[in-house]
Amino acid sequence: MKRIEAVIKPFKLDDVREALMKTGLRGMTVTEVRGFGRQKGHTELYRGSEYQIDLLPKVKIEIIVPDDVLEEAIEAIIEAAYTGEIGDGKIFVLPVEDVIRIRTSERGDSAI
Repeated sequence: MKRIEAVIKPFKLDDVREALMKTGLRGMTVTEVRGFGRQKGHTELYRGSEYQIDLLPKVKIEIIVPDDVLEEAIEAIIEAAYTGEIGDGKIFVLPVEDVIRIRTSERGDSAI
């Protein structure tokens, strides 16, 4: 099993969720986060004053997938989150040792 963490632009969340549901994945955790990378923030004007926005709003999606679905899930995220502009995001893949569903005590792939 693997844990996929994808940090994407907020307006792409619905597209990514729909793409992942088409692959058969049924659950995810979504967190509103802020950060910067190559995008490095931007300057905005408010009431005549300029100010720097260093940390940009992003959305982090976390899902656990069986190894045989990993590449399909990654491709779905890439296709749905892509805009071609700087700041499209990143995908991180981490190993997962075990998953336990609390309600039924199921373990492993069946608990996903």
